[in-house]
Amino acid sequence: MDKLDPTVAGLVLLAALMHASWNAVVKSDPDRLASFGLVMLAGCVASLFIVPFVGAPAPESWGFLIASVLIHCAYYYFLLKAYAVGDLSHVYPIARGLGPTLVAVFSGVLIGEYLSWRETAGVVLVSLGVAGLALARGLPSADDRRATALAVLTGCTIAGYTVVDAMGARASGNAIGYIAWLNILEGPWVFVVACLKRRAAIIPYIRKYWWRGTAGGTVAAIGYGIAIWATSVSPVAHISALRETSVLFASLMGMYLLRESFGAKRFVAAIVMVCGLLLMNFKIV
Repeated sequence: MDKLDPTVAGLVLLAALMHASWNAVVKSDPDRLASFGLVMLAGCVASLFIVPFVGAPAPESWGFLIASVLIHCAYYYFLLKAYAVGDLSHVYPIARGLGPTLVAVFSGVLIGEYLSWRETAGVVLVSLGVAGLALARGLPSADDRRATALAVLTGCTIAGYTVVDAMGARASGNAIGYIAWLNILEGPWVFVVACLKRRAAIIPYIRKYWWRGTAGGTVAAIGYGIAIWATSVSPVAHISALRETSVLFASLMGMYLLRESFGAKRFVAAIVMVCGLLLMNFKIV
């Protein structure tokens, strides 16, 4: 699996757009915890309807499923904390850019997929892009430092669940079944936390914004499902890198939909990062 099929590449780019879209939905909501809870719950419910038709993954993959759920819970925590203090166009590119970089660096040790010189050059460009985003407005303020630190922690969890899910999907013998069960097992927890923290306010929120959660959850589940399936048939570092072209989608959404101040330096840093991600994934035939 040293090359990426054009059909797989196209689906992964669609997944990248989907991922940036549901993140924009959550970031734009006045109650991000409730919004995120609905997004995750919608994906869980949708998967419950799918499971009877796709079957269960092999027993060898269930350890990976449990590990992925735990890592995803940490990911959700850091992501929501980061969005509370930072812009989508700042947090998202750092987190999503760092994730595939770590995957590329460690995938050789963990799953036997080693980097070429070209992929190494891509890692360097992504790292420069991350640094450029973090320092685009000069020395960061206290909020910027906190947002950057939380984005870095988010990126570490992204790398963790990407590798775990790639290994799990391959061990499952049934990538679609693995995806469905992952959505079911990880889906309820953010919503449970939202109910505990919002209490009586959660019901009026659901009545008013249920459509946002349903749309966001459907997009999130399909997008990540495509990504996991792709890692089961293609090199995980390449899929991870190509999927993170979502940083450019998120940057544009932050500028034009959320009216965030982006600036030339951030835009250049995002372009450098995308170039690095594509360089890591250059062999598309």
